[in-house]
This record gives sequence, C-alpha cells and structure tokens, in this order.
Amino acid sequence: MSKRDFHTWLSNFRYSIADFGYYIDFNKVYNNVESIKIELNILNSLIGSKNIETDFENLIKKYPETLKCIPILLAVREYEIFAGENGDVKLYTFNKQINTITDYKLFMKKTGLFDLLSNHIINNLYDYVTGVETGLDSNGRKNRGGHQMEDLVESYIQKAGFKRDVNYFKEMYVSEVSRKWNIDLSAVSNQGKMEKRWDFVVKTDNCIYLIETNFYGSGGSKLNETARSYKTIATEMKNVKGAKFVWFTDGAGWKSAARNLEETFDVLDDIYSINDMQNGIMKTVFKWGYINAIFI
Repeated sequence: MSKRDFHTWLSNFRYSIADFGYYIDFNKVYNNVESIKIELNILNSLIGSKNIETDFENLIKKYPETLKCIPILLAVREYEIFAGENGDVKLYTFNKQINTITDYKLFMKKTGLFDLLSNHIINNLYDYVTGVETGLDSNGRKNRGGHQMEDLVESYIQKAGFKRDVNYFKEMYVSEVSRKWNIDLSAVSNQGKMEKRWDFVVKTDNCIYLIETNFYGSGGSKLNETARSYKTIATEMKNVKGAKFVWFTDGAGWKSAARNLEETFDVLDDIYSINDMQNGIMKTVFKWGYINAIFI
C-alpha cells in the first residue's frame, strides 16, 4: 500500500453516522408506557381534582399499585427517591408502600405533582409519560452512537466473507485470544497483568488481527488519551508474531485532536476510516489465509 497523506485521509472523516433509529427508540418508549397503562389511567382521575389531597389518599388506599407510577412523573426511573428540605432528607419508596400516606402526600405537594394534576396543566397522564419517556430515551444516544461504529465495522467484515464465531469473533479478551490460538500477547497485557478486551478478532490461516473501533463526533480529552493508548499498542504489537493490530476510527471530533491522531497514524499502518471501508479496505487487509482481525 502506498504512503497515505494524513491530512487528506482526515479530511474524509464524517460528522455523524447516525441512522434513523439513533435519536429515539420508540419501541422502548411505547413498551415502558404500556407496562403502566392501567395505573396511569387510574391516576388520571386526579386530573382537575378540587380536593386533590383527599382524592389522592383515597386512591392510594384502594389502588396502592399506582404508587409505582409516581417517579416517572418526575422523569425518574428508580423506585426510591431521596427528597427533603434544608438538608433534612427522607427516602421515599414507590414500588411498594413503605412510607405513610401522609409522607406520600407531602412528596406530591412539595414536588409540584399535586399542582400539575389539580390545576389541569396536563390532560392525560398516558400522553404525558410518553413525552417523559421520549425525553429520557434521548439520553441513550451516546450508547447507541458507540455501538453504531461497531455495527458498521462488523457489517464490512461480513461483506468481506467472514462468518461470526467461525473466523471472526466479537468482544474477546487478550487471555481468550492467547488460549484459543496459543499466541503470546504478553507485550500488550503487561505480562498478563492487564486484561484488555478487543471489539473483534478476525482469524485467517496465518495471522490474527486485533482491532479497535470507535467514532467521535465531537472533541474532548478522551480523544488524545485514545490516540496515545493506541500508539502504545501499535508499538507493542511490533514484537508480537502472528498477530497485527488494526484500528478503525472516524468522526469530525478528531479534527480537534489531529496532532495526536497523526502521531499514531505515523506508526500504525493499519488505521482506517469509514471511507477506507467503503473503498474495499477489508478485502485488502484481511486477505484469506493471511489475516486475523480484532476490533475494539
């Protein structure tokens, strides 16, 4: 492979790899709300109440199971909530009736939930909680984004003809790789003292490729740390026979950490981007009978 120009390579990095399911997992939202649909509809009877505290007390006595819905009205998934005033905090439990009804009434009043219900600020708790769940699910984008690069890399491994658990493997630890193929990876595990997990391992007849994958849409200190860490791995892997280290990365966030990335680029031949994968790099790097790959 001819020598590549780092800045040309970096210029093709993407701002995003978000698919249509990245923003909100609506199936999860709908399932969460549906699981408490009956209890929410019972609580709907409190909307517009002119005597909210008494009505709430009567409702809880008759339908104590509705207590489990209260945390989500505050956008909280846990069933135990600490709350109080002036440093005097009490634990409120909602998956079973531990506190007194007086405690629960105080909680509802002080958190503003009685006001929300009695003053008809909302019309339907089912719709309200659907909105709350949608907002909470947006916090999961970071995790979904992390998996998207792994999924993308895996799809290209498969397109190159490799089969999962046959000649490529997902999420393998250094010790597992060493045992399975009798290869000495002590150089990258601090003589066996550090257990590292690779995203993928691709195995061919003559080589094992250990691969890391990640995508950074925005900058931050983690990028510099990642680049330095992988530079170290690239250097350590030069002393390992029968295996190579491969790194698939992308994202416009790298443009703020270009200097550190370039240092790794200069010492690691097998560092590739999404653009490289689209141009068929998998078949070039992971030649049948020659390569084993691991993605992190």
